[in-house]
Amino acid sequence: MDPSQKNKLHLSSLSITGFRGIKDVRIRRLGRVTLLAGKNSSGKTTVLEAVHAFAARGREAVLSSLLRGREEFSTAVDADADERRVPKRVPDAVALFHRRRISLGSTIMIGPNNGGKALTIAIVLPDEEQAGLFDKLLLQDTSEYWMLQSAYGGGTRIMPWLVSRDSLEPHAVADIDRYSMYRRLRRTKDDDDLPQALECRLLDPSLTGNHELAELWDGVVLTDDEDRAVNAIRLVVGDTMERLALRAGHDHRRRVDQRSGLVAKLKGHRDPVPVKSLGNGVARLLGVSLSLSNIRNGFLLIDEAENGLHHSVHYDFWRMVLHLAEENNVQVVATTHSFSCVRGFAKAAVDSDSDGVLVRMERRDDETGAVTYAKDELQVASEQGIEVR
Repeated sequence: MDPSQKNKLHLSSLSITGFRGIKDVRIRRLGRVTLLAGKNSSGKTTVLEAVHAFAARGREAVLSSLLRGREEFSTAVDADADERRVPKRVPDAVALFHRRRISLGSTIMIGPNNGGKALTIAIVLPDEEQAGLFDKLLLQDTSEYWMLQSAYGGGTRIMPWLVSRDSLEPHAVADIDRYSMYRRLRRTKDDDDLPQALECRLLDPSLTGNHELAELWDGVVLTDDEDRAVNAIRLVVGDTMERLALRAGHDHRRRVDQRSGLVAKLKGHRDPVPVKSLGNGVARLLGVSLSLSNIRNGFLLIDEAENGLHHSVHYDFWRMVLHLAEENNVQVVATTHSFSCVRGFAKAAVDSDSDGVLVRMERRDDETGAVTYAKDELQVASEQGIEVR
């Protein structure tokens, strides 16, 4: 690791404007590990998605994956693929904007509070060269449409989304062959000049699957991180856990027999057992610890961090996260609904040399607020009982 990058935070604060359900929010401080607590629909998951978009520098592949994750689609017709012009579902870019309402110049901004480099995603007019490219790709005039542009650090990228200029409806999009446009654009050279994306992994509330665990295990096998993964499992199963291995014959690049995957050797058991058979807590701990070991100098985003974990292991879980995040220069942003998770985090952050920050997210009407608790305030905050549900 470049010594100048050691312990450097990618985002020391966070400002989000015009993104999804967030009109405007300022989080005055982020830590090495930041836990977002709050009621449902307070904006916690939206903050994770904003950080993911920022890490990708607004590239279309990540924005599309965020839209797919929430099943936000519009329809298009692929005439090339089917003469019957069967509608296809494509990610609906309008859903990225606040209240799904756009006009020329509508802009999403995601970045630090202190005036550092920010990501912008904006509705813009195509220039003459861009309009010609899209006309050629679509074989029709696109002069009645706006385009989507990402910009960061002096670099820009026009994305393969068009939106009708005449539309006043929140969900209305161009009534053109956008699916064909996707296929044709992806056959062209990707010549964007956006800065390189930061590595970022988003763990959703579901448990990490066998395929992904196998890929992550490949990144740590025969290293010190292998021992850390085993120790993470011991937080749940105790000293009965001896070792982990990838069952022989497993190939994570192809569909595999359900009997293959990561297995564990337990004391008193002759045969190894599938990791997933040890319970949801083990799967959650393993997914998080392996992700922290595979991502260096990047972001790990964890939605509903407490999922699968008994309240008795929250303190040890956060101690592990704080330690590995500091060691691997990973910045972690997580969410929770659980007060016991908040309490475990607060105690672990106070006891750790790493920088832990708690943020309580609030929503009143259309306004989103964020109250920040740094390390010196965490113990008092947890003792007084922060409302998180």
